[in-house]
Amino acid sequence: MNLDYIKPDDWKIIEEGFNKEHVTASESIFSIGNGAMGQRANFEEDYSGETFQGSYIGGIYYPDKTRVGWWKNGYPEYFAKVLNAPNWIGIGVKINGKPLDLNTCKVIDFSRELDMRNGVLTRSFIAEFDDGDMVKILSTRFLSMDLQEIGVIKYSVTPINFQGTIEFDPYIDAGIMNEDSNYDEFFWEILDNKQEDNEAFIISKTLKTGFQVCTGMKIELILNDYIIDVEKESVSTDKLIKYKYKTLVNSGDTFSIVKYGGYTQSMNHPNSELYNVSKNTLNVAAELGFDQLLEKQQKAWDKIWDTADITITGDIKAQQAIRFNIFQLNQTYSGDDSRLNIGPKGFTGEKYGGSTYWDTEAYCIPFYMSTKDKDVARNLLLYRYNQLDKAIENAEKLGFTNGAALYPMVTMNGEECHNEWEITFEEIHRNGAMVYAIYNYVNYSGDYEYVVTHGMEVILAIARFWSQRATFSGDKDQYVILGVTGPNEYENNINNNWYTNYLAKWCLEYALENLEEIKDKYPEDYVRIIEKVALDETEIANWTEVADRMYFPYSEKYEVFLQQDGFLDKELIPADQLLKADRPINQNWSWDRILRSPYIKQADVLQGFYFFENLFEQDTLEKHFDFYEPLTVHESSLSPCVHSILAAKIGRIDKAYEMYLRTSRLDLDDYNHEVHEGLHITSMAGTWLSIVQGFGGMRNFNDQLSFDPVIPKNWKSYSFKIKYRDHTIKVFKNHEGCKFYNESDTPVNIIVSGKEVTIFNQDLVIL
Repeated sequence: MNLDYIKPDDWKIIEEGFNKEHVTASESIFSIGNGAMGQRANFEEDYSGETFQGSYIGGIYYPDKTRVGWWKNGYPEYFAKVLNAPNWIGIGVKINGKPLDLNTCKVIDFSRELDMRNGVLTRSFIAEFDDGDMVKILSTRFLSMDLQEIGVIKYSVTPINFQGTIEFDPYIDAGIMNEDSNYDEFFWEILDNKQEDNEAFIISKTLKTGFQVCTGMKIELILNDYIIDVEKESVSTDKLIKYKYKTLVNSGDTFSIVKYGGYTQSMNHPNSELYNVSKNTLNVAAELGFDQLLEKQQKAWDKIWDTADITITGDIKAQQAIRFNIFQLNQTYSGDDSRLNIGPKGFTGEKYGGSTYWDTEAYCIPFYMSTKDKDVARNLLLYRYNQLDKAIENAEKLGFTNGAALYPMVTMNGEECHNEWEITFEEIHRNGAMVYAIYNYVNYSGDYEYVVTHGMEVILAIARFWSQRATFSGDKDQYVILGVTGPNEYENNINNNWYTNYLAKWCLEYALENLEEIKDKYPEDYVRIIEKVALDETEIANWTEVADRMYFPYSEKYEVFLQQDGFLDKELIPADQLLKADRPINQNWSWDRILRSPYIKQADVLQGFYFFENLFEQDTLEKHFDFYEPLTVHESSLSPCVHSILAAKIGRIDKAYEMYLRTSRLDLDDYNHEVHEGLHITSMAGTWLSIVQGFGGMRNFNDQLSFDPVIPKNWKSYSFKIKYRDHTIKVFKNHEGCKFYNESDTPVNIIVSGKEVTIFNQDLVIL
């Protein structure tokens, strides 16, 4: 599907005209969230056409029993899935007794807008019925960034050419099932429901995991701006509470329903208090009222955009795209709860189970630590630290000993819950991302205390894993790592993936380096850590041995590191020679054919060059980029951003721009024909990286912040802000030069295109 119906706009995502074929895609694209909960942009009124109903609550999941044809030892018993939660947004609408349904009535002047500046979703249209009755509809909806357990809808109906009855049927439906259930199970147990005046509540509990949720709604009715009382009829079952409000409305008058709703859940409140908290929260929201809640919403987003915004002039599609990516990242994760993380689909769909992947450590942490306070990124690290015991258990299940840790590929609570063998057992490079994230955070924030108090235990447990996972090859007289899958998942069960081997070596050396640092500067903590993990000199010596003698496949002919042993046995036909009908190959080729091909799903060797760019010469980067990028099909959402950054680094600005558009408009233009399943949230952090680290050239190696800005020819200028330690720095670049502005009260030292510069407080430097 080509989503060219999305209109370009600086601050809005706009859909004009109603097309049934676009409904599920738009439900993804126009999704809203507030970090604690989120929902697809389903219609409030009933819709009989194809739709993917979805509302989700952060941290609430179900262990869906694994479904595989052939069980292997070590397989996880379940796949953790974010739960499709009770639906509180539903409002049945009847016009003179006729149900409003966009699948059956004539739809005129349909418009839907996602206002990214303020976090508000609106929809308007005229509906014409078979008998000629016409009504104008306007709905406005948002999930509060201040009151994270609350969302609000204002839904207005105006008869155009008749006087008649308008009926609103607001409801809570707790009978929603997951689209991706392995065995078509209903994952909830309904515990209780309560009805009071214009309020309703359903209390439910997840099976197996035992999370409890109170879903509540509170109703307010308005006729021409005046709140009115309307007698209601109540309909309920164990899974549904529905109220019916009906009144006579003159032509031109507007009848509105304001629906306050949301979730209180047991991660944040005692089970016994969920109902009371829900009731009180709804009352607080109703006392504030729709207009005040909207004003608070606008202020909350103003604060977010103050440091997160990126401006681009001269290219409206690029501008719209980066703001869409930043907006969705802030809707998905707010950073104030270390029990939560970022699922690849966020709150926009169920693919990947809503679980945590290595995407967080590799792509997301730089975005959050540069646009928010450092505690936000620290909470993402604490998420993994708090799951260290589970990571050690995961390694034990695969035969590793002595406190070695293997972090899961997919998880909610620290247990591995991915059940494809080539991923679960072999894609072990994810372990290295855990350590790289700690390095990245400490190097950027200067918060070395985190290594001392928390991070070192993770680093040591992962070092133990790598030392055990490596095998000494008598033939090569070096250590090898066999039977792995690298970031390029179009290669399985291969030996000596360069990226994996390099990460293993680096992790071991980083562990040794930090042991010396802590021993020298924090001797008491050194003793505490050594005793806690029972580390001895023999094991430390072994780590040095493995790191020093790690094997890396290399081609003298091409002067490049090889993705893995045997890579040159493949027929190296560039991806641009593939037939259009073959793309994407993961939807058109057999898996056997893909595995035998040279085609790369996402950055693999180049992922390593992105992480460790400072350890290689410029000509080495160029040779590897020129060798691997032509073989890359970019069929992972995580691929274009890395290539964009590296392309900018080596001066391939047109390629960097091409890859930027691909990553930034991946969902808006539906490059991979899958947006109906949900958005690619974690790769959106890569979009931010492609501007700030790519075109902006921001790096932070060796405790020194540097920039080397370039600009695509399509743009007139761009600007962004970053928060670096105790400073906020604004960067502006156009074709004439660049400007750096220090918005902080203390000076900051930076390097710009190799030149050291000091920017004093509130100072502007033009270069």
